[in-house]
Amino acid sequence: MRCPFCGADEDKVNDSRQSKDAREIRRRRECLKCGRRFTTYERIEESMPVVIKNDGRREPFDRHKIERGIGFAVIKRTVPAEQVRRIAEDLEREISELGLDEIPSRAIGERVLPRLKALDQIAYVRFASIYRDFRDLDEFARELEAMQGEDGSE
Repeated sequence: MRCPFCGADEDKVNDSRQSKDAREIRRRRECLKCGRRFTTYERIEESMPVVIKNDGRREPFDRHKIERGIGFAVIKRTVPAEQVRRIAEDLEREISELGLDEIPSRAIGERVLPRLKALDQIAYVRFASIYRDFRDLDEFARELEAMQGEDGSE
């Protein structure tokens, strides 16, 4: 492992720990040249599908993009960052298990929606307004009415 501070190739591992779900190993390292410490993470590289964007472009699946999208939806809400991370990890695992070569971005967004709905309804509506591409207030209002009907609050 190359030291991020001095670029040296030699280091020693001071501590290794598995993550709670045993899908990642955290290693605390110390550079043998400059003596500075740094952390590395190892995960199993899973074969993830290519994401087909709405405009036809294709790009590699990126869990961090899901986290960012959910993060924008929950901004100024009382949703812990840990829950956002967990949703993204669960989705990554679920999509990986599908064994697909390609997946439309819309299908990923549709898998996020029920999780957000259970977590925070405002975040759900924010996310839905982007992924369902509401064109006007009528579409937005229909979504809210559908939510109210599901909750039995009408």
